[in-house]
Amino acid sequence: MFNQVSIIGCGLIGSSVLRCLKKNKSVKKIVSFDKNKSVNDLIKKNNLSDQVAANLRDAVTNSDLVLIATPLSSFESVIDSIKDNLKQGSILTDTCSVKKGINKIIINKKIKRSTWIPGHPVAGTENSGPDAGFADLFKDRWTILSPEKNIKDSEIKKVSLFWESMGSKVKIMKSEDHDKIISLTSHLPHVIAYNIVKTVMETDEKTKNDIIRYSAGGLRDFTRIAASDPIMWRDIFIDNSNLIIEAIDNFSKNLDEFKKAINDKDEEKLLEIFEKSKEFRKSIIKAGQDTDKPDFGRK
Repeated sequence: MFNQVSIIGCGLIGSSVLRCLKKNKSVKKIVSFDKNKSVNDLIKKNNLSDQVAANLRDAVTNSDLVLIATPLSSFESVIDSIKDNLKQGSILTDTCSVKKGINKIIINKKIKRSTWIPGHPVAGTENSGPDAGFADLFKDRWTILSPEKNIKDSEIKKVSLFWESMGSKVKIMKSEDHDKIISLTSHLPHVIAYNIVKTVMETDEKTKNDIIRYSAGGLRDFTRIAASDPIMWRDIFIDNSNLIIEAIDNFSKNLDEFKKAINDKDEEKLLEIFEKSKEFRKSIIKAGQDTDKPDFGRK
């Protein structure tokens, strides 16, 4: 597949890729880079990389595939540091959940040495950092690739096989379609989760303590979502702001209708909302995106 792969950014996603590549031995040499010394020390201690590079230029030299798994706000500075050291004929890809901004950066930087194939593994947990990574993170999860029309099928196939070797299912999708879909499936739920937690936190101390103590499954699940990496989500909300605002506007409109149905004690409307929601949940389970085990299959 690839003789040498470089992973830049070794948080949850990056360290999970390292663990998986080490486990399946599909790459001859793995090179990693993270600007955080403690992260690099952990990578060395756990032998997750064949070479922990001292700088970004060394990290990408001679690599056939370079995977950038840093926050969106770091992407441009990473590109500036590596663009002149990329191996001729290599492939450059990423793990960012928004494509519009980073595609613009790549165009502006006029990357010529590498083929740019944007990627997004739709996988993760509420935990962040290299300690949170695990080899099976991508198993049976989707990875979306968003190459431009002029990219060779053979190059796209290489990146697809890379993710498939880690257990992922691969879908080719236009960047604009990716950003629209992810704004609804991931970004909007995080908006709601953060706002629910904010609303709870604004209650008086006694009520807040009782809410924490007697949290039911619904609130617990929202706080799990809201516990995600703050820097990553700050960057996402800024970079995909237009589509997220559009999603919030639609959500607000539906919330007003929901509020009216409750206020009017409209039994028929409420039942319609609940039944449609239940059917939608069944569709997600049928698509293999979750389990129908009680309490979401948690042990």
